[in-house]
Amino acid sequence: MSSAKLGNTLLQLARAAIGERLGQPSPSAATHDLLHQPGATFVTLMQRGQLRGCIGSLEAHRPLAQDVRENALAAAFRDPRFQPLVLDEFAFTSVEVSLLTPPAPMDFRDEADFMAQLRPGEDGIVFQYGHHRSTFLPQVWESLPDPQQFMQQLKRKAGLPPNFWAAEVTVSRYAVSKWKEAEIKDAA
Repeated sequence: MSSAKLGNTLLQLARAAIGERLGQPSPSAATHDLLHQPGATFVTLMQRGQLRGCIGSLEAHRPLAQDVRENALAAAFRDPRFQPLVLDEFAFTSVEVSLLTPPAPMDFRDEADFMAQLRPGEDGIVFQYGHHRSTFLPQVWESLPDPQQFMQQLKRKAGLPPNFWAAEVTVSRYAVSKWKEAEIKDAA
């Protein structure tokens, strides 16, 4: 089965979950061989080029289909940065699904060594220090292409000062396969 077929299936599941919660008729359930396998996804909602919600899982802990549905509902109705999505917005809300690889811990001596290993435009990053934790998907590089700014914003997201560093910092990287509704429609 092709990557486009998997992407189309995941997008259908995400949109259907949100639509059902808003009282819309549900299309027939999409199927794919991988939906019962564990998977970690992020669901991102956009409106007219602006973020409208983004929630996800960093590690696979439930079947892929369930992960996409739950993250779609969370992005639409429980992202603390936004009011819950309403029916009037649904028609102009586009869905993006990112399927994550397992995060791989990075080994580095210090911040300079870490920064030298960073792959802008490619790496999704999980930054952690004690109970402070944050992540940026690889697509965040599109709006924060400078590695210093990328990391400063990631630290802020974790609730830390932008220039924070300590020997106990841990960082993992991951990659994603991502699909956007417009891209899938254009490819069909």
